[in-house]
Amino acid sequence: MSQELSAEAKTIIEYRGLGELAETMGIEIIELSGESGYATMPVAGNRQPLGLVHGGAYVVLGETLGSMCATLAAGFGRHAVGIEINASHSGSAKDGLLHARATLASLGRTLATHNVEITDDSGKRLSTIRITNYLRDNR
Repeated sequence: MSQELSAEAKTIIEYRGLGELAETMGIEIIELSGESGYATMPVAGNRQPLGLVHGGAYVVLGETLGSMCATLAAGFGRHAVGIEINASHSGSAKDGLLHARATLASLGRTLATHNVEITDDSGKRLSTIRITNYLRDNR
C-alpha cells in the first residue's frame, strides 16, 4: 500500500516535522498529497487503562495526517492550521497498527477539509474524523 513520498512531501516533512506529539506516538506518514494521505500508528504506547486505543490517539492521528495533507494543498509559501475537528469512534483495537486514510472533501483559497478513516489491521473501521484547516501565508 505504501508508495514513495513525493519530493514536495519529503521537503515539507523534513522542514516542519510531524511535531513532538506525533513522533512520540509513533505516527509514520507513508503517502502524502494535498488530495490524500496514508499514515500508520502503533497501538502499543497509545492505549488507555482498559488496554484499548485512547480516543484522543485516534484524533491525534487524524489531525496529524489531515493537517499535513492540507499543508500540501495550501501550496508553496503557505501552511495549514487546524480550526475544527470532529471524531466518531466506532470500534477499538488492543494491538497491531492503526491505518489512517485521508481524502480531500473540500478545498478553497483559505479552507481545506479532509475526511480521515482509521482502521485496524483487518480493515475494520475504528474512527471517522473530519478536520478543517485554515490555509495561511507564511510570514
